[in-house]
Amino acid sequence: MKHFKFQYIIAASLFASFMGACSLERTPLSNIADNEFWNNPNRASMALTALYRGEITNGVEFSPSDFWSYGGFLYTEHISDNGFDRRGENAPYFQISSGKLLNNNNMIRIYWRAAYHRIENCNRFLRDIASANQTDEVKRMTAEARFLRATQYHYLASYFKDVPLVTTGLTNKQSNNVKKTTQADILKFCADEFKAAANDLPTFGNMSANDKGRACKQAALAFLGRTYMLMQQWTNGADTYKQIINLGENAIHPHYRELFWPKTGTDNKENIFYIAYMANYFGCGMPQHLMSAKDNGWSSSNASGGLFEAYEFTDGTPFSYDDPRYNPNNLGENRDPRLDYTIYYNGATFKGTTYIISPDSSAAKKQRLDYATEASKTGFLWRKYFNEERIEDITSYSAVTPIIRYAEVLLSYLECQLESGQPITQALLDQTINAIRGRGDVNMPPITETNVDKLREILRHERRIELAYEGIRYWDLLRWRIAHEVLTGPIWGAPYPNSAGYAQTTKQIDPTGHCRWYVGRRDFRNPQDYTWPIPLSEQNINPNLREE
Repeated sequence: MKHFKFQYIIAASLFASFMGACSLERTPLSNIADNEFWNNPNRASMALTALYRGEITNGVEFSPSDFWSYGGFLYTEHISDNGFDRRGENAPYFQISSGKLLNNNNMIRIYWRAAYHRIENCNRFLRDIASANQTDEVKRMTAEARFLRATQYHYLASYFKDVPLVTTGLTNKQSNNVKKTTQADILKFCADEFKAAANDLPTFGNMSANDKGRACKQAALAFLGRTYMLMQQWTNGADTYKQIINLGENAIHPHYRELFWPKTGTDNKENIFYIAYMANYFGCGMPQHLMSAKDNGWSSSNASGGLFEAYEFTDGTPFSYDDPRYNPNNLGENRDPRLDYTIYYNGATFKGTTYIISPDSSAAKKQRLDYATEASKTGFLWRKYFNEERIEDITSYSAVTPIIRYAEVLLSYLECQLESGQPITQALLDQTINAIRGRGDVNMPPITETNVDKLREILRHERRIELAYEGIRYWDLLRWRIAHEVLTGPIWGAPYPNSAGYAQTTKQIDPTGHCRWYVGRRDFRNPQDYTWPIPLSEQNINPNLREE
């Protein structure tokens, strides 16, 4: 499975007209093909590829189109403490975690629709392929469809909690009367499906080059592990992640940066399951959104000051503005190398030229830090996903966005061991968190702490740094039940202690005296914002989904 090649999607688009759906599918179903169709491997494979595509769009994405599109996946960082949506505090995305989430929020409606669209297509695929001769390849495709369907229920259960569990095609009348299933039962369904899929999928090491883009056993086991973590079944989670480790086919890649670049992001042993766009065929508009005006981008997605401050000094001690190693003129100096691999800042070189973003800037092309120009609102932008080579078309880029990395597997295994009460040994730390911190181009000091309470905080910190801007942080904050603590209060951006105009231009002066730029404020409501409301459009159609 290494790589979701979007050449397949071109053919799949032709099939999509047969697989069309919206929300909880309300179009009466009929057989889309006879047995001869499903016994033809090429046709069945084309239908399967449509399931992988889901609602992912080609080119620039103005709203999240799918849980796995770049806008739907990476932009969840905007609703965590890692990022900020340049469109501001009134943006629908920002409102999800700012105390203003309502059931008419368009973003959660899109996620709901995309998930059930893919689920319905999986249901139809599974129904029809059951009529084919049950060859090994058909069994494998069946497992892939079950895996893909379960991933969507995993996301729905993570955010919406209690949702309808639909495993067969529905008529209009049936879909308008489905009832919610509890989160616990949804997660049990997911666990069963991931286990069944893992049994019939080839392992990562047995995937051929032609299989790039298809699910493997390790991907199914990793999602099973995530499911157990949501269920807080820590022993089962540890056992599941240990299966991946014991297979011995994955490893920490020596170069952190390469995991997110075209070409190198698709051929390594760490990226287990990911989306790889292909420029000029099915590319993505990530450069258009993420890069600054100097590179013809829109600066739409901004890293937060809180994430910047989370990166340790190179000796493993916490960052402090009062430490003499802090250099306000070079924010990455003396810091964990992953800072410069992930974000860039005022004065940094990106794509061969200097990035300027300051309250004092008089430069052209939207480089002044304020509340009006189309520039970063935090002073930070994302370097991750760009190898800084020339991009021919910033609206069609060959981005690689990991869904499952082996680094996450190791950190999750350690968390499951810790939470299940197993002894924490140095050998376990070296096998997991230290293997990640010790990769070749990171080389951070090893962790030796074995006290459970202290190690828990260290582990959570490491997940934030290692998996930054990979669509994990918000999910972590929810399942740890600390979102109401972390996502409440002012949002700060980059520091500008030498700025002449800072005090006159920032909306609020940094009370710490470190001259951080004021960005905005979050007010995450507990417990209300831990559960996304079912979209109002669905409630209006189906009275069983209405909320009291």
